[in-house]
Amino acid sequence: MTGQPLAGKVALVAGGTRAAGRGIAVQLGAAGATVYVTGRSTRAQRSEMNRPETIEETAELVDAAGGRGIAVQVDHTDPAQVKALVERIETEQGALHILVNDIWGQAGEPEWDKPVWESSLEEGLKLFRLGVDTHAITSHFALPLLIKSPGGLVIEMTDGTNEYNATNYRVSFFYDVAKGAVSRMAFALAHELKPHEATAILLTPGWLRSEAMLDGFGVTEENWRDATEKIPHFAISESPSYVGRAVAALAADPDVSRYNGKSLSSGELAQVYGFTDLDGSKPDAWRYIVEVESQGKPADTTGYR
Repeated sequence: MTGQPLAGKVALVAGGTRAAGRGIAVQLGAAGATVYVTGRSTRAQRSEMNRPETIEETAELVDAAGGRGIAVQVDHTDPAQVKALVERIETEQGALHILVNDIWGQAGEPEWDKPVWESSLEEGLKLFRLGVDTHAITSHFALPLLIKSPGGLVIEMTDGTNEYNATNYRVSFFYDVAKGAVSRMAFALAHELKPHEATAILLTPGWLRSEAMLDGFGVTEENWRDATEKIPHFAISESPSYVGRAVAALAADPDVSRYNGKSLSSGELAQVYGFTDLDGSKPDAWRYIVEVESQGKPADTTGYR
């Protein structure tokens, strides 16, 4: 991708504070887009996740990449705040071309390996509120503006391809159901948007080197390979920029409608569009997980990145 193919385009990255959301916002900026970055964590106030990343920081990275970043503090569980956000975008820009629903927002890990009757109902329903309701609320208010311009694109972010998730339990009732709901949202939106010349896609990164993941492994983006000494399959991991480049490539594709309703991954799209991760590689995590890790084979990324 050369130049700035998204110059003049307006994007909303809902949940752009960190991880995939930040990577997507920055890469949309690198392609020339104006990017509204929303989340709860600002320099003045942290969300319950209590992490240092902020929406202002992401917006500054968008600027540095060559786009225009606009940070707006929004709690996407609150319809009034989301409605006000979309009204602001319409007033300031007059259009919305790209919506990325990447909201998750859970503090800590889900209760892995616990059946639903042993899991905290309060925490589980809160996960639904943060990871499912937010996507529906944002789509409800944002899509009337998006469909005013033909060629609109909606990206629903998830964890795992439909093919993988259809046959693999995701080790937590609430996590599994939340990701399944987002998958179905992309399917439903694809049908509702098609008459308006807009496209909805379900997209997953691979094993993401998010800020929290790096912290958990005690490494940085610069020395992340050190973590493979303890977790060998981490060798297939990817930076948030990789899935960001996937979104930028989709948004710049005049024939993107061919993917309407499809489940796609960053590694799969790298083969289509030719973009790479920051290190020049093309990790294909979900193919690796199925063909290597799930088969109990030793970690070997040969042919997978």
